[in-house]
Amino acid sequence: MTQAAQTASAIELDGKDLPAYCPNPAMPIWSSHPRVFLEMSHGGEAKCPYCGTLYRLKAGAVVHGH
Repeated sequence: MTQAAQTASAIELDGKDLPAYCPNPAMPIWSSHPRVFLEMSHGGEAKCPYCGTLYRLKAGAVVHGH
């Protein structure tokens, strides 16, 4: 998730950022929780069950093998 762009409503991911997981590398260590992998196949969005962070695939993102 090195190229993840954070917006006010969601963290946008490219196909190369998959598999998606939270907490992501940009989050501060003090606010971390157990790592959870997120299922992005349902409409290209997933919400972290721990912190509620919304992850979304970028428009036109190419997903390889996920």
